Amino acid sequence: MTAFAWRLTEAGRTPEPGPPPLAGTGSTARRMLVVAVIVALTLVGAGGFAAAGSTAAVFAERPDGCDRPDRSITLYAVELPRDGNQIRLGYGRTPETASYPGPTMEMTEGECLAITLHNQVPAATLEQLRTEPTHPLGVSLHVHGVKYTQLSDGTAQSYSYVPPGQSRTYTWYAQKRDRTTGSPGTAGYWWYHDHVVGGPHGTQGLGAGLFGGLVVRRPGDQRPDRTYTTVFGDRQSINLRRGADTDTCDHDNPQPGPTCVVAKKGERVEFIVVGIGNDMHTFHLHGHSWADTRTGLVTGTNAQADQVPIIDNKTLGPGDSFGVQVVAGDSVGPGHWMLHCHMQFHSDAGMSTLMHVLDEDGKMPPGGGHDHTAAKGAAAPPGAGTAARADDAGTHQHK
Repeated sequence: MTAFAWRLTEAGRTPEPGPPPLAGTGSTARRMLVVAVIVALTLVGAGGFAAAGSTAAVFAERPDGCDRPDRSITLYAVELPRDGNQIRLGYGRTPETASYPGPTMEMTEGECLAITLHNQVPAATLEQLRTEPTHPLGVSLHVHGVKYTQLSDGTAQSYSYVPPGQSRTYTWYAQKRDRTTGSPGTAGYWWYHDHVVGGPHGTQGLGAGLFGGLVVRRPGDQRPDRTYTTVFGDRQSINLRRGADTDTCDHDNPQPGPTCVVAKKGERVEFIVVGIGNDMHTFHLHGHSWADTRTGLVTGTNAQADQVPIIDNKTLGPGDSFGVQVVAGDSVGPGHWMLHCHMQFHSDAGMSTLMHVLDEDGKMPPGGGHDHTAAKGAAAPPGAGTAARADDAGTHQHK
């Protein structure tokens, strides 16, 4: 990417491309500072932290409190097999394990995490998703909930994205709660996603599958046996899928994953629930309930616990996220427990899956067949095709 400066003009006028202003003008210092920032950020966008030294005086590489990363991980953005005509992208700890949702990230308050993202999505694919011919080609990581600086914002306007074939390191800091300052900390259930593919808000990246869950724990938090990320989106989709495609568990050998929610009776199951797109949804799990708290668990004295509502249905808006923990089959036993949006026309259209609770021997209980044939035709939007097709679940992002 070529670095170029901007000439500041009189107030109210649009900046125009051009060389830096000559020394001796009335606002030389201010103008030169802006020129330095733009040039430096452009270089950063083109090559990671190659120009970190020139930008350190303007934007910090790491948030306050993060002296150096406690852990470093590698993440890949790749193109996955298409779902019909729908382009599918995913994040993965390796290119071969990329999926949508991407891998669940886990942090503890006080921890600083460095994530190096490698962009292996072909430029031609990114061009297909681009909505404006001048928008840059690249992918990014934008995270909710935790702390980061401009250099890790994951946006085009801050040049913190990754062009095709390149890599970039993002730094996330799970700030601790501080009762002396009133800082609430960052413990909670969050998510991360692309903010660049297609346009300045990454709408096409989200629609293609570039998103994943993040949980930030406090020391002493109860840890689950299994964690699942369920992303509710437009066109009545769960993880960009509808109908029979939401649940592909093999009855004889169920393998946990984005389309197979399975647990043994008595295991603690955690859900990271995320809303994307434009619609409101409700998350409802049959046979199980939880406390309406940060973790879904009740702590504290009996008097405090009495003030906490116990629920089995929670409203979810676009961009919202929350988490719950339940004990699989607690008092209700093994079975195939429905997990769905309780907006009736959403569930009728195929926005429903199952949590399979195995018996004490790890065997799948009988039954569990879930024929969504009726939902495939009647409730699909005009021209959308069958409800089981995942391209319906994502095309709202491209129209």
